[in-house]
Amino acid sequence: MYSFVLLYFKTLLAMIHRMFSLAAFSADWAVLLLRVIFCGLILYNHAFVKLNLFKDSPDSFPDPLGFGAANSFYLVIFAEMICGALVLVGLFTRWALIPLMITMSVAVLRIHWENDISDKELPLLYLAVYAAIFLLGPGRFSIDAKVE
Repeated sequence: MYSFVLLYFKTLLAMIHRMFSLAAFSADWAVLLLRVIFCGLILYNHAFVKLNLFKDSPDSFPDPLGFGAANSFYLVIFAEMICGALVLVGLFTRWALIPLMITMSVAVLRIHWENDISDKELPLLYLAVYAAIFLLGPGRFSIDAKVE
């Protein structure tokens, strides 16, 4: 009977230890999932679409900050394409997230400010996910983790 109780507690302790080590492991998988899904979507649904729509006439791009339409276009393409790809693979992740968060903030505060909340929902969602990745870091499954 005594050996059964001892075995039970050893198994229970092993399970608790495994759960806590899995929590850290799960956070790395969660960050990877967020990076791949949201940066893949920003590349595919936003950067490539904007590039195809405005590459011949960047002067028709919105100019919310007064930098000029073409400059705004190039800044957004840099953020969504270059920085999105960097975050996707986990290289210079926190630095690359800054232009993405600025772009989404401008989209919410300047482009969609007068619109309904439904128009602000997508940039707010991207902003929240980018902020979460910024706070959590790139995770174990990133180039940044391999370089350190």
